[in-house]
Amino acid sequence: MKEEAIEKYRIAKEPFYLPVKDEVEIFTSAYEARLPVMLKGPTGCGKTRFIEYMAWKLSRPLVTVACHEDLSATDLVGRFLLEGEQTVWHDGPLSAAVKNSAICYLDEVVEARKDTIVLIHPLTDDRRILPVEKRGVVLEAPDDFILVVSYNPGYQSAVKELKQSTRQRFISIEFDYPPSEIEVEIVGREGGVDEQTARDLVKIGEKVRNLKGHGLEEGVSTRLLIYAAQLINRGINPETACEVAIVSPITDDPELQRSIHEIVTTII
Repeated sequence: MKEEAIEKYRIAKEPFYLPVKDEVEIFTSAYEARLPVMLKGPTGCGKTRFIEYMAWKLSRPLVTVACHEDLSATDLVGRFLLEGEQTVWHDGPLSAAVKNSAICYLDEVVEARKDTIVLIHPLTDDRRILPVEKRGVVLEAPDDFILVVSYNPGYQSAVKELKQSTRQRFISIEFDYPPSEIEVEIVGREGGVDEQTARDLVKIGEKVRNLKGHGLEEGVSTRLLIYAAQLINRGINPETACEVAIVSPITDDPELQRSIHEIVTTII
């Protein structure tokens, strides 16, 4: 990633985000104190939108990395590539973020390989450095750089779990589905539907979430409620919209699908 390309990672327009508690103040204080931040919470509850909002609010570029099991240290830091007859160094997203005082957001960090996660340790203590071994250099993080990671504790297992040596390098901000009134406003605004439709969808979401632990691994996300609203806004029958945006995505179990469908038909 070329340094001049970092400008395309700036958030030009204010993202719509409604604070639930004091997460904005906490993140701002962490940024000013140069503390790395961990965002914890279920899928689709607003973690990514929050970090986009904070990048806009703090006027920092946002470099996002979707972590996966094949993500290597080289993918993050950079590599030499052949260009014609020359070997040219290309920064990875983490190096580019450090060099350009950006927010580097490692989404679902537990999905990354453990040897890759260890790479970020020097950036999360008072050293604030990134060794680039292939070039024999050490990058020093400027004051405006901040490292942010996220993960969903509900999907943790013995195989995919952050080590204490990593966890205790971050302050942690916990997220959950928004309170009812805030979620209604979010679904109505993002989905383009009237208040009553948004209330019905949020009520469906709350009742479906009550099934968690009774065969359902994860409750329906605010994101999926917005998807249903967007389909309704475009003329799709509300029951059908809920079927394809809520019932089908969250489970393949026929009995659970039937139960969720009953919730939908009772409320819609």
